[in-house]
Amino acid sequence: MSDPLRPRASLRTAVVWEVLKDALDRRVKAVGQAPAQGAGEGAPGVLDVLDTGGGSGNFAVPVARLGHRVTVVDPSPNALFALERRAAEAGVADRVRGIQGDAHGLFDVAERGGYDVVLCHGVLEYVDDPAEGLRNAVAALRPAGTLSVLAAGLGGAVLARALAGHFTEARQALADPAGRWGAGDPVPRRFTSEQLTALVEAAGLEVGAVHGVRVFADLVPGVLVDTEPDALEALLQLEAAAAELPAFHAVATQLHVLAERD
Repeated sequence: MSDPLRPRASLRTAVVWEVLKDALDRRVKAVGQAPAQGAGEGAPGVLDVLDTGGGSGNFAVPVARLGHRVTVVDPSPNALFALERRAAEAGVADRVRGIQGDAHGLFDVAERGGYDVVLCHGVLEYVDDPAEGLRNAVAALRPAGTLSVLAAGLGGAVLARALAGHFTEARQALADPAGRWGAGDPVPRRFTSEQLTALVEAAGLEVGAVHGVRVFADLVPGVLVDTEPDALEALLQLEAAAAELPAFHAVATQLHVLAERD
């Protein structure tokens, strides 16, 4: 299980985590509360965060460590069991609640309009109707709430297949409306930056920032990162520097959109 606070795993999560952490801090200030740190129920600075498809808590547990209350909705009982264990190990079990459910029936298990921040990470690739899933995530927000969307990027998959020598599959991904490289592709759908931002805007949000995630991390040999002195830190800095540049969004493995409800 990855964790934004673990060095090696941070290659997959660092960009999103830093953006999310800053967004949480801004949201705390926007509602006129003091910064949260180890706060308890009802304490100043505590936000209500909904993590749809949050699985085993890759982001939910670190967010809870900041003092916020996190509700995780995920269809997998195994993932929710791992979430419970991870939250207990991190000492935040009282601030993390896991509920079995999905984006389609979100309000069967979650409160409409009840959350300051909603995470929709790794969800839109898998739901039958991404627009509906996104509308539900937006409907869960309080006024002026913040939405964090993370989804698979088309360009990153095309580049990865091509560099692996699978040129026909790379071309298939380019031509396929869903961005799939073949029948064996485990990801049902991928997005361009333009497609993802259009979905967010159509759901009634104002896009604040777009980031390319894992621009280089999935292409660099792991042995190089693990054995070369300071290579991990240098790669993390490179990822952070490239994340906001539109030129690199087209080749990112994932795309991250941060938006706000007006």
